[in-house]
Amino acid sequence: MSNSRGPVAVLGGGSFGTTLANLMAADGVPVTLWLRDAAVAEEISQQHSNTRYLPGIELDSKLRVTTDLLQAVEQAPVIFLAIPSSALRSVLAQIGPLLADRIVVSTTKGIQLPGFVLMSDIIEEAAPKARVAVLSGPNLAREMAEGALTATVVASPDEALCQAVQDVLGGSKLRVYASLDRYGVELGGALKNVYAIIAGMAAALGMGENTKSMLITRALAEMTRFAVHMGANPLTFLGLAGVGDLIVTCMSPKSRNYRVGFALGEGKSLDEAVASLGQVAEGVNTLRVLKQKADAEGVYMPLVAGLHAILFEQQPLDKVIGRLMSAEQKQDVEFAAFMACTPLEGV
Repeated sequence: MSNSRGPVAVLGGGSFGTTLANLMAADGVPVTLWLRDAAVAEEISQQHSNTRYLPGIELDSKLRVTTDLLQAVEQAPVIFLAIPSSALRSVLAQIGPLLADRIVVSTTKGIQLPGFVLMSDIIEEAAPKARVAVLSGPNLAREMAEGALTATVVASPDEALCQAVQDVLGGSKLRVYASLDRYGVELGGALKNVYAIIAGMAAALGMGENTKSMLITRALAEMTRFAVHMGANPLTFLGLAGVGDLIVTCMSPKSRNYRVGFALGEGKSLDEAVASLGQVAEGVNTLRVLKQKADAEGVYMPLVAGLHAILFEQQPLDKVIGRLMSAEQKQDVEFAAFMACTPLEGV
């Protein structure tokens, strides 16, 4: 490991933010976790637990917490953002000028309207002089907090930035791989949440393993098609931030978006499904934005269109499934020729 391990700030005391901060604290990185809720902050500080988001997990005693946003970031050259997309702008408005020349790593998954705005776009708008990266991969917070061996991807065209993040975040339980394709990694982290809702519905409806495998594989083809159209590298989607994240999000009941889909498959309304979760499920909002963008760009995304029809157009499930199964049968792997002739250097 490098000697440049901290200090680090993690903004956001939900399950993922708390988990990241705790992992670094346990590995000896001086880290401060910022959160709004004073009661939760006191619980973490005094009892070394966050029962709201990580019940049953004992947090490292070296983890520092604060509710003072400026205090959290003022001495930290590396800052991780683990804030819901709906709150990201308001938090950054308070600290944007302080982030000049700092490394700011977004772990927030989502896309916003108007337009097609990624979380890294919002960061660069609020802090144009920050060095921005994104973090994504098959990273269920609960399993990471429990000590499961995990890998993730930090993405930025700035290789020195990626190395700095690897130094502070990589440890005995977490491998951190680097990617130059920030856009593709960030798209993968946002898009997979939509397909996790579909996978949860399929599980609740008792669909077989063949069906689940088909859904996940065609979801990968569909999200890659869209991302490549938007300028991402298709090879990114063969890695942890693509197929890796898609598999875990679509297969695990620990995935928030999967649980929303499962509740929908059990017959709950969308409002009931989201309310029962008790946390943010970014896939619902991402679905709205993605459907609009795919239509505007003319990108064929039948699974997105089908889920949108069920959730927002009041179309019956059997009708949507019938339409999906009767659609034109196209190529399996659309980018096989591209990948066969594309050199791996620089990917």
